[in-house]
Amino acid sequence: MYADDALRPWFEVVAGAVPGIDLIDVHTHLGFNDPDGYKCSLPELLEALDQANARAVTYPMAELEGYAEANERVMGQVAEAPDRLWWFCRVNPNDGAAASTEARRCLDAGASGIKLHPRAEEFTLDHPEVRELCALAHERRVPVIVHAGRGIPALGRHAVSLAAEFPDARLILAHVGLSDLGWIWRAAREHSNLYFDTAWWSAPDLMALFGLVPPGQILFGSDVPYGTTLTTVAAQMRGGLQLGLSTEQLRGVAGGQVARLLAGEDPLDLGDPPGLEGYVPDPLLDRVHTYLVGALVALFTTGEAAEQLALARLACDVDPEAPHGEAYRSILALLEGQARHAPHPEQVERAQRGGHFVVTALMICRTPDVPLPAQEGAEAPPPPR
Repeated sequence: MYADDALRPWFEVVAGAVPGIDLIDVHTHLGFNDPDGYKCSLPELLEALDQANARAVTYPMAELEGYAEANERVMGQVAEAPDRLWWFCRVNPNDGAAASTEARRCLDAGASGIKLHPRAEEFTLDHPEVRELCALAHERRVPVIVHAGRGIPALGRHAVSLAAEFPDARLILAHVGLSDLGWIWRAAREHSNLYFDTAWWSAPDLMALFGLVPPGQILFGSDVPYGTTLTTVAAQMRGGLQLGLSTEQLRGVAGGQVARLLAGEDPLDLGDPPGLEGYVPDPLLDRVHTYLVGALVALFTTGEAAEQLALARLACDVDPEAPHGEAYRSILALLEGQARHAPHPEQVERAQRGGHFVVTALMICRTPDVPLPAQEGAEAPPPPR
């Protein structure tokens, strides 16, 4: 799925650095009707998990006709793999009291949490029904995962208020809490029931998350089918390694903490965040990072990123005495992989354009001290004539 095998060497290096890792992906989807065109079947999800020897939490993708039928479908699919999957019901607060009724029905039927998507359903977290859903989650001691990425206004202050009012509700801000990450990391230290998942691509955002939020409040997520479990481990977990999280802390991020939340148990105390002392960007790697960001944006929009990728390759042509030579060789190998596995920019699913290779390269730019797989024959291009 999305060239996972080609990225396996980077995954194996990261997974091997965390002995005893037991992956539970807190952010995956099932469904066929999302307006953005992405789809994910049960076999596809299980294939993605098999690649990384992982388990997962899953929930419905967007549905224009409501979520009762979708919740039933996901419940039935999870029953086919009960040792691999947990499910959260998805509800729309704009349905009023019916949303809480549906959430209660699903929790009674075995759902382990609730999914809310303010962007798709166009609501804010001060919606009265959101408060009712958080009260229900507090009563049941279950998680509520909320889309907190792009396409929405800030929601952090309402999230902090809900976390304070309902301390037994486990509120998970998806996509690193992107809409409010610049300040909410400090509030998170005062609200241990406020969590963040890692389902995002930006290296600086991920480094800020790992450096500033207590590790016990960070949960691994891939966003399948927009990402895959293997490829996101290969990229994201490098951030925690670069900043010096311990094996115990990284095991907690990778799955240990969410396992306790899913079981209704008290969370692990994994200590304080490490800070950002281990995050010192290298100016030469920053050049590569800049061009790769442009390439990724182009891949996810027009699909054509030849110029930006060429600049990134040229930026890897550094003086032989420059530090982090292994990082440049690894980035070049990833860009070669992107070129081999994504030759058709017209593909419908943007993730299939090789963006995962670029995301991993982006993280290497900011985590050059983390081990990398050995590369053979990946050399910098000759200087232009």
